[in-house]
Amino acid sequence: MAGHEHHHHHFSLCFCDLMRLLWSLVMPCVYLSLALTLLLVLALLGLRVWLQGRRKTRRAQDGGPAVAFFHPYCNAGGGGERVLWCSLRALMNRYPNVSFVVYTGDKGVTGEQVLEGARQRFNITLPRPVTFIFLRHRGLVEAASYPHFTLLGQSLGSMFLGWEALTAFVPDLYVDSMGYAFTLPIFRYLGSCKVASYVHYPTVSTDMLTVVRERNPRFNNADFISRNPVLSAVKVLYYCLFALLYGLAGSCSDVVMVNSTWTLGHILALWRCPGRTSVVYPPCDVRAFLDVPLEGEEDEDELEEDWEELGGEEDGRGRAGGDTKCQSIVSVGQFRPEKDHLLQIRAFAKLLDRKGDGPGGREALRLVLIGGCRNQEDEDRVLMLRGLCQELGVSDRVDFKLNVPFDELKRELVSATIGLHTMWNEHFGIGVVECMAAGTIVLAHKSGGPKLDIVVPHEGRQTGFLADSEDSYAAAMEIILALTPSARLEIKRAARESVGRFSDQEFEACFLAATEALMSQLVR
Repeated sequence: MAGHEHHHHHFSLCFCDLMRLLWSLVMPCVYLSLALTLLLVLALLGLRVWLQGRRKTRRAQDGGPAVAFFHPYCNAGGGGERVLWCSLRALMNRYPNVSFVVYTGDKGVTGEQVLEGARQRFNITLPRPVTFIFLRHRGLVEAASYPHFTLLGQSLGSMFLGWEALTAFVPDLYVDSMGYAFTLPIFRYLGSCKVASYVHYPTVSTDMLTVVRERNPRFNNADFISRNPVLSAVKVLYYCLFALLYGLAGSCSDVVMVNSTWTLGHILALWRCPGRTSVVYPPCDVRAFLDVPLEGEEDEDELEEDWEELGGEEDGRGRAGGDTKCQSIVSVGQFRPEKDHLLQIRAFAKLLDRKGDGPGGREALRLVLIGGCRNQEDEDRVLMLRGLCQELGVSDRVDFKLNVPFDELKRELVSATIGLHTMWNEHFGIGVVECMAAGTIVLAHKSGGPKLDIVVPHEGRQTGFLADSEDSYAAAMEIILALTPSARLEIKRAARESVGRFSDQEFEACFLAATEALMSQLVR
């Protein structure tokens, strides 16, 4: 008994000694933390003062303010690059005393070559010179550099790339035109810059969280994660924490422009700055399609008479009458997983089953998949899609056209009966706008930009169709193919008239209106 008490007493002494030791270390740790925090604050303040000095020196030399666009892939040929060049052209024409800079990560090209590429691809020529700052570490924002935790890796990488950009040139106004929100606090708080952003697509969205919570396998939610409740819970937590950081970074922006109503909803939910956020639809160059007369406009009455004589049945070759072509259903989009070409092929197979082998049936229809392959992964995906066509017995009615020139793309769109789009929650949908301008009847996914902004009634008239499953797509295609020529023409006319909302002129007017308050502070 005495031994037990002695042991207990000894343990109590050891525990007390341990607590005294820990307590004696608390205050030194507090002092050390305060000292390190103070040093960090002083270092940040020093960097801020240094960068402000560099801007003052630069303004004294240039004699005016400067606006810089952060666009690491400015030599690409997509819709985001069209936004960049149209924005620059609009600002240059409006503010002649402001100089302009583009931060880019493109290698092996000169500024003159980049501008010539913009002229050839988009027919855009800037009225004044622009300075290019070539960044050396673009690999930091490429998804291939981060096989795991890709969103976090790219975002942290964008902060380092943003720091490289800021130290190379300190602007008065910084515009992120590619969606790298984590660069915004770097320029605002360290560079003391005004900041604006044009968001094409939220880096993380509530839809992504829903997909993971419901353990729904998609292109951005691997099967092994969707099947495991523990991994799904961890990924939901990761997305929630990332969404919080993304919202804090984005809320630094003085002006926020988004490309669609769908993007607006997500950005408002995450960034929470409604008073500074507006929708500015991206510019879509559809002039090449608008010059082509709509099929049936010149002989509308004759077509209607032929249709009635045939009892409402087309001859299976595209028009009531004697045209020898098949009716084509055309899809335009890169062979990326999110474009969901699988859905297109399966829906088309169901359509062929519905139509049978009679007049206007299987032999009168073809599906044309037009798109580009970025890499070997995309090429392997095309092989898989060809295999699916074989499996479903439709390979003789499906054509794959890869990396076709614009003239061939235009020819296919203009001659098509249906323009097919199946991407879930596409933020905008420039391809859908091009189909409408070309005079095809659009059948788009019932989500995202196509549902909320594009395939919407125009002056009370229908502009297209929406669907969201294999059966609904097949049914909608069957309805479109059964329309009379005059009904089709009415939809085509309404659709073509509606695309004026997405012209270069409309974009530039809205962009200038959104940035006017910031720009007026620079030039006063």
